[in-house]
Amino acid sequence: MSATSVSTTEAPKALSDVGFAIGIVMVLCLFFLPVPALMIDFGLALSIALSVLILMVSLWIQKPLEFSAFPTVLLVATVLRLALNISTTRLILSHGSSGETAAGYIIAGFARLVMGGDFVIGIIVFLILVTINFLVITKGATRIAEVGARFTLDAIPGKQMAIDADLSAGLIDEKVAQQRRRELEEESAFFGSMDGASKFVRGDAIAGLIILGVNIFGGIVIGVTRHGMSLTSASDVFTKLSVGDGLVSQIPALIISLAAGLLVAKGGTRGSTEKAVFGQLGHYPSALFMAASLMIILGVIPGLPLVPFAALGGLLGFVGVAIPARARKVGQAEAAVRAQQEERNRAEARTSIKEQLKPVEIELCFSKELAATLLSQHAEIANRVAKMRRKFAREYGFVVPEIRLTDEISAPAKSYQIRLHGTIAATQELRVHEVLVVVGDGRRPSTPGDEIREPAFGMKAIWIPESLAADARREGFRPIDPISVMLTHLSETIHNNLARLLSYRDMRGLLDRLEPEYKRLLDDICPSQISHSGLLAVFKLLLAERVSVRNLNLILEAIAEIAPHIRRPEQIVEHVRVRIAPQICGAILDGGVLKVLRLGNRWDMVFHQSLKRDAKGEVAEFDIDPRLMEEFATQVSAAIRKRLEEKHMFAVVTTAETRPFVRMIIERMFPTLPVLSQLEIARGIEVRSLGVVA
Repeated sequence: MSATSVSTTEAPKALSDVGFAIGIVMVLCLFFLPVPALMIDFGLALSIALSVLILMVSLWIQKPLEFSAFPTVLLVATVLRLALNISTTRLILSHGSSGETAAGYIIAGFARLVMGGDFVIGIIVFLILVTINFLVITKGATRIAEVGARFTLDAIPGKQMAIDADLSAGLIDEKVAQQRRRELEEESAFFGSMDGASKFVRGDAIAGLIILGVNIFGGIVIGVTRHGMSLTSASDVFTKLSVGDGLVSQIPALIISLAAGLLVAKGGTRGSTEKAVFGQLGHYPSALFMAASLMIILGVIPGLPLVPFAALGGLLGFVGVAIPARARKVGQAEAAVRAQQEERNRAEARTSIKEQLKPVEIELCFSKELAATLLSQHAEIANRVAKMRRKFAREYGFVVPEIRLTDEISAPAKSYQIRLHGTIAATQELRVHEVLVVVGDGRRPSTPGDEIREPAFGMKAIWIPESLAADARREGFRPIDPISVMLTHLSETIHNNLARLLSYRDMRGLLDRLEPEYKRLLDDICPSQISHSGLLAVFKLLLAERVSVRNLNLILEAIAEIAPHIRRPEQIVEHVRVRIAPQICGAILDGGVLKVLRLGNRWDMVFHQSLKRDAKGEVAEFDIDPRLMEEFATQVSAAIRKRLEEKHMFAVVTTAETRPFVRMIIERMFPTLPVLSQLEIARGIEVRSLGVVA
C-alpha cells in the first residue's frame, strides 16, 4: 500500500521533469532543424508571453529571494530567443524572396507596425531599443548585481555571527537558526547567480546586433545572386524582414532586462514594487505639493501648454491631500485593531489558568460595597498609587512592584485588604463619608465620633462625620480624608515589607544599570567571593531596616572589601552599614542633630556576655537568659515611649557586635525605630544624648 501511494505522489513530479526536459530538447532542435513559419509564430508568441510573465512576477514579489529561480529562467528565455533567432534567420535567408510573411506573420506584423513601410525607420527604432537595453538598463542592472553580490558575500560572516549570538542568548531556537542560515545561503547564492545572469542579457543584445547585420547582408547577397532580385528590391525585402525579426527578439529582451533591473534594484526593500515605489514617493506630502506647484507654474508660462501641466499639478495636489488622510484612517484602524487585540489578550490572560496561578506581588483589594462607593475615585487612587511608587523608587533605589487595584467579594463589608504575594498583610474598615482625626494621647475634639486605632501607625484616632470636618479644623485638628488614610496605610505596609518585595529580578535590573567600571567590580566578586543569592540577602537585610540601596556603587565597594574575609550576609551587612553611615545618619537627623538613646553599661555587658564564639573568635550564637531579655524589653520600651511622647526623632545606639541582637528585640515592639552601632555614627555629625537605658 505504501509503495502504491509513493508511486502515485511521485508520478506528477516525474511527468513534469520529463516535460521540462522535452521542452529544452525542442529548443535545442531549433538551432539546427528547419521549422515551419507557423511554429515560428508560436515560438515568438511564447517568448513574448514568457518575458511579460517574468516582468509581472518581478513586480509583485515581496523580496528578491522569492524569485530565486530568476537566473535559471533568464538562461532558458535567452536560449529560446536565440534559437528562434537562428530559425527565423534560416527562413529569412531561404524564403525571403517570397515576401514579407516568409518568416511568419508575427515578424511581418511587427515590421509593418513599427516601420510603417520604411525600413530606415525600423533600423533607427531597432538601434534605439538596442542602445536603451545595452547601455542603460543592462549596464545598470549588471553593476547593481556586481555590487550586491560583493557586499552580500562580505556580510556573510557578520550575519552568521549574529545568528550564533541570538542562538546563544536564547532569543531564537535551533529551528529558527537553521532557517535563517538557509536564507543566508540562498541570498548569497542568488546574488552571485544574478551577477553572472546579467551577462546573458548583455550578450543577447550584442548577438541581436550581429544577427541583424548578418540577415541584412546575407539576405541581399542571396536575393541578388540566387533569386535574381534587383539590389533595391532585395534590400527592401530582406531589411524589413531582418529588422522585424530584430524587433520581435529585442522587445522580449528589453522586458526581461527591465525585470532583472527591478529584481536586483529591489535590494532590501520588502513588499511588491508598486507598494515600495508609490509608498515611498507618496510618503512625503510636502514633496507632492512642491511638485504640484512647479507643474502649475510651468503651465502658466507663455508658450507652454496649460492643460497637461495643470492636470498633473491638480493630480499631484490631490494625492498630497488624500495620502495623509488615508494614512490617518489606516493608522486609526490599526490602532483600534491593536487595542482590541490587547484587550482580548488581557481578557485571555485574566481568565487563563497560568495567570491565576501567578500571585500578584502587591494588591489593594476592595470589598464589594467599598468598590461600588469608590468607583468614581478609581482614577485618582490609581494616580496617587503611581506617585507612591515613584517616591519609593527615589527613596530606596528600586521600583516596588506594580500595585494592582482589585475587588474581593470575600472581604469584610466596607473594608479593604492589602495583600503581598497573595497573602493578606493588613485589613481595615474604611468609612468613605467620614474623616479621621488623629489625637494620640492628647485632647479630643468636641465633635462626636468613634474612637479607633489609626491603621498605619496605631495611634489613637476618631472617625467623625464629613459634615463636621470644618468644626474640627477650627479646634486646631487636621481631618484626614479616607483615601489618604487608606494610601498611608498601604505606604506604611510597603515600608515594613521592603525586603519581601525586592525580588531577584529586581536586583538583576539594578545590577544591569551599573556603570561599566562597577560591572567589572561585580564580575570580580560574583560569584567567586559572594553568590548572587548572597548579594540579594545583603540587600534584603538592608531594606528590612529601611536602609536605602540607592547608593549601589558604595554598597558594592563595601561588599568587595569584606567579602574575601567573611561570607555570612549578616556580617557583611554590618560592614556595609559602617561604610554608608552618612546616609543612614542623614535619614534620621532631627533639626541637623542626631539624637540617640544609649544602652547603659549593665546592658552592654549582658549582651556582650550572651555572645557565644567559635574557635576562630567569631560570634556563633546569641544565648541570653529569658528573664534578662524580658527585663531589657520592659526597660527599653519605657525609655523609648517616653522619648516618643516628647516628639523626638532618635535612634538607639549600642556596640557593633551586639547591634543585630538589640535590634532583634526592639523591632518586635518598635519596628520603625532605627538601631545604630557606635561605628555607624558618621563623622562631623552633632550628636545629642537623650538618656541611657540603665
